[in-house]
Amino acid sequence: MASERIEDEHLEEGEENDEFIDPNDVLIEVAEDGEMFMDEDEDIPVDGEEHPDESIVYEDNSTQHFPNHKGSVFAVSTHPSAPIAASGGEDDLGYIWDFTTGDELVKLTGHSDSVTSTAFSADGELVATGGMDGKVRIWRRVGKDDWRTWEFLTELTGPDEVMWLRWHPKGNVLLAGSNDTTVWLWQLPSGNTMQVFAGHMGPVTCGDFTPDGKRIVTADGEGTLIYWDPRSPAPVFKLSPSDARFALDGITSLAINPSSTLAVVGGTSGGVRVVSLSKGDVVGALAGHSEGESVEAVDFVELATPGLLSGTAAASSGVVVTGATDGKAHIWDLSTMRLRATLEHGDAVTSLHHLPPPKAHLIVSASVDNVLRTWDARTGTLVREHKGHHGPILGAALGLGGDVVVSAGDDGVCLVWPTE
Repeated sequence: MASERIEDEHLEEGEENDEFIDPNDVLIEVAEDGEMFMDEDEDIPVDGEEHPDESIVYEDNSTQHFPNHKGSVFAVSTHPSAPIAASGGEDDLGYIWDFTTGDELVKLTGHSDSVTSTAFSADGELVATGGMDGKVRIWRRVGKDDWRTWEFLTELTGPDEVMWLRWHPKGNVLLAGSNDTTVWLWQLPSGNTMQVFAGHMGPVTCGDFTPDGKRIVTADGEGTLIYWDPRSPAPVFKLSPSDARFALDGITSLAINPSSTLAVVGGTSGGVRVVSLSKGDVVGALAGHSEGESVEAVDFVELATPGLLSGTAAASSGVVVTGATDGKAHIWDLSTMRLRATLEHGDAVTSLHHLPPPKAHLIVSASVDNVLRTWDARTGTLVREHKGHHGPILGAALGLGGDVVVSAGDDGVCLVWPTE
C-alpha cells in the first residue's frame, strides 16, 4: 500500500519555498537588534545542535482544511455532486465533512484498525469505509433535504484486510480487494454477498469495474491480472508473470480506458503494460520510469485532438499518465506507445486524477513532496501548485465536477483547493 511505503520517507528541511511567509506560520521572533526572543523555559541550544523546523516556513494556499483526524489520513473521496468528502485515517475513524466550511458532519465509527478506504456510491446515497480490520461499513443518507445527515446501514465482513473499495458506476454494488488474495462483491442495501472471486496468489492491490459496468479487472502483489465477469466466479482471462511479456514483479496500480477496451497496469519494478481486454493479451510496454521505482498511480486522460475521427486508433486508445516513486509522471500516447511529456515532482507521485469534460485536458497529481499540482496534459505545462501540507500526501480526490481537489495528508490534515 502506498501509505505504508511512504510513511518513513524523510523530507529535507528547507525544501519548501522560503520566500512565502504567512504571519501565522512565523516560528521565531527576532528583535530589532537581531537577538532572538526566548521563552523563560527554553533551552539554549548547544553548539552544533539544531532546533527542528527553525528554517522551515510553510506556504498554505488552501481554501479550507479539516484537521479532525488524530494521525495520518490514508484516504479521501468526494461526493458525486454535493460539497462533502469522506476521509479515513490511522485513528480508526472515518468522517463525512463539508469541504466548503471544513465542518464535521458525521463521525464514521466502528472500525478497530486504520480506515484505509472510503467511497461514495454512484448516486451519492451511500458511503463505504474499509479498514485494516477487514470490515466494510456502509452508511446511508437520511432524508432528501440535504446531505448533512447520515445513518449506519450495515457492516460487511469477509476480507482479512481491505486494500481498496470501488462502487459500480451505475448501481449499488460494491467491490473490495483483500490482502488474503480474495475479491468480494456485495449488493446494497441488503449487504448480500454476490460473489467471492478467488484466483489471485498475493494481496489484491488494485482493481475496478470497467467504465461500462460489465466487467471487473483486478491485480495482485505477485504480478497477476485477472479479468472477471461479475456473474461468474471463474476468470474470463488471467495474465501472470509466467508470461515474460507481463513480468512486472508486483502490480501496484491500474486504470481502464473510458471505452472499457484497455487496461494499463504499473508494477513495483517500474514497468508499465498495456493490456487489451478484448484479446486478453499484452499489446504494449511503456518504459520510462526508473528501474526498481514503483508505479503508484495510473490514470487515463481524454484529450480531444482536432480533426481526429472518433474511430481512429489514437481516439480509441487515448492518453494515459503514470506516476512513480522516481518523482516523475509520464504522459503516454497509446496510439504510438510513445512518451508525450514528463511531469517532474520533488518526490514520489502517490495519485493522479483527471478532470471531467470540459476540462478533460487537466490532471492533478499528488506527491510525497507535500504538494499537489494541476497540469495541462496536452503540453505537460504546470498550471497550479497546491500547498499547505507539512508531510507526504497519501491520497486525493476531485470534487464539484473537478472544480476542487481535496487531499489526505500524512500530517493528519485534509486540505481543499480550487484545481485551477
